[in-house]
Amino acid sequence: MSTYQILLQQKAELEAQIAEVHKREKSAAVTQARELVAQFGLNADDVFGGKKEATSGRATVAPKYRDPATGATWTGRGKPPKWINGQDRAAFAI
Repeated sequence: MSTYQILLQQKAELEAQIAEVHKREKSAAVTQARELVAQFGLNADDVFGGKKEATSGRATVAPKYRDPATGATWTGRGKPPKWINGQDRAAFAI
């Protein structure tokens, strides 16, 4: 029957073996990747994709109303601006 100390020693030996094999396989993968990049003339955008612009997650909405005096617009969403508040909105429709 194994004792606690023997099991800990075996664990340490296994972890060392795992680290060595991981290092070897990682090195082989990097070498292979570099060969493919050189063979096909790839760059970072080819491999990882180009940078995409960050979006706010909101869709833009076309304005529905325009103030003829200032040219200000309003989509009809949210709190109405002062120039249209309390008035007939049909007169300001675009």
